[in-house]
Amino acid sequence: MQLLQLPVQLRGIWLCRPVDLLLDATAWRVLGFVVLCGDESRRFLPYAAAELREDEIAVPSALLLLDDIEFYRDRSRSLRTLVGSAVASERREVGELRDLFVAADGSVASLLVGRDGALREVEPDGARIELAPAA
Repeated sequence: MQLLQLPVQLRGIWLCRPVDLLLDATAWRVLGFVVLCGDESRRFLPYAAAELREDEIAVPSALLLLDDIEFYRDRSRSLRTLVGSAVASERREVGELRDLFVAADGSVASLLVGRDGALREVEPDGARIELAPAA
């Protein structure tokens, strides 16, 4: 979730901060960020429109911060919702999702999974999230 610590900026000017990462519901690929703007509104920033840098998420225009966030939420999975869920691979549980590592192209390179106090990386291919039923 290191990506969620970076400010979203336009030519070095702070616009907003990411509060969640939305993933394709069927593939391990990032669709974009849910961002919290200075006016307290939440918007969607498509991953393809952002340039990830060491100290910021750069955007070429504030117009890329989209208002219709529910459209994207309905078609994706929230990283914040997935963290803490069981990860299974090859019909066995491998641990609890703690984080994920994203490649420059937006694909998920690996999952960071915790089990018995230890952390390890798991390949996303063949891995699935087993969400606990809502209470």
